[in-house]
Amino acid sequence: MKTELKEKLHSYIVENNPELVLNLQGSLSVTKYLEEKVSAIQPMLDSLEAASKPSYIIEELCMNELTKDLRPSKFNYIKEILEAEFEEVFNKLRDSGVLTYEIVNMITACNPVFEEMGFSEDRAEDRKLRYAVTGTIQEYLEKK
Repeated sequence: MKTELKEKLHSYIVENNPELVLNLQGSLSVTKYLEEKVSAIQPMLDSLEAASKPSYIIEELCMNELTKDLRPSKFNYIKEILEAEFEEVFNKLRDSGVLTYEIVNMITACNPVFEEMGFSEDRAEDRKLRYAVTGTIQEYLEKK
């Protein structure tokens, strides 16, 4: 089960948090990160297995715990805004193969806004947050 959880967590961060993968490649290894995360939920995993829960339930509960601090995805949030509000730029970046790279850079530019306004699952739909992030993306694009 631990191997499956590591594989699922890796797939999750590649899809939803590629900035984390890039950062981990520079410092910690991705493998070490995955091992540490899965080891941290070992008591939960043991408890669920001891209770004879079905594997799909164990997997879902463990993945919810493993990804709790990775949600919501800043990458997906910015990608959605970029696609909706800056469609021409989005298409150009996607077609040239640098979309992920540029969104990771936009995350860095938007981090002060995310921190100041408290980016969380509860606030992800907040209009003021969306406007502030959209404005920061606009400033980023104007500097390019």
